[in-house]
Amino acid sequence: MTTARDADADSVERYTPGEEITNAILHGVGLGLALAALAVLVVMASLSGNAWHIVSFSIYGATLVLLYLSSTLYHSFYAGRAKRLFRVFDHSSIFLLIAGTYTPIALITLHGRLGWLVFGVVWGIAAAGIVGKAFWANRFAVLSTALYLAMGWI
Repeated sequence: MTTARDADADSVERYTPGEEITNAILHGVGLGLALAALAVLVVMASLSGNAWHIVSFSIYGATLVLLYLSSTLYHSFYAGRAKRLFRVFDHSSIFLLIAGTYTPIALITLHGRLGWLVFGVVWGIAAAGIVGKAFWANRFAVLSTALYLAMGWI
């Protein structure tokens, strides 16, 4: 990975043009696969599950799609305001995917009070992380990484 920093406070990592093209293509392929997975999950849940399955799988699939969409867009720009904006979306979507991954576990497997507690805590941390990324995108990188890890270990 080749990185350099812009001189301003809104700097973002810079990859070579070839790396950016590769990232955009691969994440675009991931987006296509995520869309297919979302469709399969919802159809399977509709055929053999209940409303909890449909809702929780839809949330998981939607967060997976958002992750790959935002990452594809982030890597589709080489510099500028759009790049910085999509970097915030890209990093915020990590919080969404982690919370989305917990959703079927919380609502189907755990269900009841414990399930709703896990659901609320994980989505609350995700919301806090997204707000942090929105207002302090280039600061507190260690804190956002710690939040990603904490969410993964709940």
